[in-house]
Amino acid sequence: MDRNLLTEKLKQLLILECDKEDELESQDISNNEVLFGNTSRLDLDSLDALQLSLAVQKHYGVRIEGASQGRKVLHNIDSIADYILANK
Repeated sequence: MDRNLLTEKLKQLLILECDKEDELESQDISNNEVLFGNTSRLDLDSLDALQLSLAVQKHYGVRIEGASQGRKVLHNIDSIADYILANK
């Protein structure tokens, strides 16, 4: 799987699953930008994290287990891509 294509698809998935179509384009999100928490500009919450982890499981067959793993994996687009590539 091509990593650049994967990161682009993940950005599109995030925008779709977190209902950000009116606010963001995929090119607005950098691969190493923090997605969740006080330092994130994306205004995503725990429900968005759940939606995104379910979408990753559905689209890539990779399950994110528990809150602590979720925080690590869903840190940024690069960390999600790394997790998918390592666990596919």
